[in-house]
Amino acid sequence: MISVECIKKSTIRSHYQLGTLFYRLLWGPHIHHGLWNGNESAYVAQCQLTDTLADLANITGQDLIVDIGCGMGGSAIRLAKHRGCNVTGVTLSPVQRRWATVSSGINRTGGQTRFLAADAESVEFPDGIFDVMWSVECTEHLFDKPAFFQRAARWLRPGGRMAVCVWFQGQNESAEGHREQVEEVCRRFVCPSLATREDYANWMIASGLQITHNLDWTDRVTRTWEICKQRVERTGVRHLAKLLDRDQVDFIDGFDALLNAYRTGAMQYGAIVAEKN
Repeated sequence: MISVECIKKSTIRSHYQLGTLFYRLLWGPHIHHGLWNGNESAYVAQCQLTDTLADLANITGQDLIVDIGCGMGGSAIRLAKHRGCNVTGVTLSPVQRRWATVSSGINRTGGQTRFLAADAESVEFPDGIFDVMWSVECTEHLFDKPAFFQRAARWLRPGGRMAVCVWFQGQNESAEGHREQVEEVCRRFVCPSLATREDYANWMIASGLQITHNLDWTDRVTRTWEICKQRVERTGVRHLAKLLDRDQVDFIDGFDALLNAYRTGAMQYGAIVAEKN
């Protein structure tokens, strides 16, 4: 696992307090990668990522789900609307919590969703309360990842599932430029650390879970950042970022760093699903 020391919890919260606007302008209601099978639109690809992970985790209308790092509520609302399940979303940002709540009302899923502004590393839930712990591109922002998985496993009933999508550090740490690329992504995208797929699988196993799927989707999601770069150039949103917050400029300028890290293998993107024994 590669860590950087410059990231603080307050920095992550501030990033999403202001950055939510840029995510919405550049990408849409889902704050996560798209998953492509062919030449689908970006929105369809985003929905496919949610739907594919939900299929892998066998999510049904009977499930009670906690969505850690729910963002603007995109996944939670889609799961509630199309799978019929109930979802509790957790976000570090009060702005995102309000946005998700309003969006859920507009989509008529308010009775199936609730959203909390809370820290995933300290939020408390009773043991055995959830069927699924869902987290898409959030655990990168956690400071003590192994401890989180230990806690989250306790929230699951027997037979419950964890379903996560993650920006992984690539496996070949000895490759030239590997550390520098990963550290740059950490700094630009406010991640205290990035870990490998093997690290994540081991943390889940140590928490009493059995891995059912461990998938590399890097080639199927990389187009996300190519599209975001094109939209930045077309819309001039970088100029708006300069007016509002210099840190958002660093984020926008980091798209190339992430693209390069995917292309060199310094980073991977994938999904892991595990079941509680």
